[in-house]
Amino acid sequence: MTDTLAALATGQTAVVREVADQGPLGRRLLDLGLVPGSGVTCLGRAPLGDPAAYLIAGTVIALRRRDAACVRLEPEEGESV
Repeated sequence: MTDTLAALATGQTAVVREVADQGPLGRRLLDLGLVPGSGVTCLGRAPLGDPAAYLIAGTVIALRRRDAACVRLEPEEGESV
């Protein structure tokens, strides 16, 4: 089961459950649109696997694996994560 954004496979979609970081990184992730209830899709990864591109609210952002690990997910309705 995928429980963080860092583990989301290319092409897979999920819903943000929470941002675990309470500091500046957590605030920045929320500002980027990673708010609870928002959908996110992994569009692909760099050749060495880090960073990865994610589609969030119509915007593509790139996040390092360690930053994406702060975002906890739940499966989109009808899918398993």
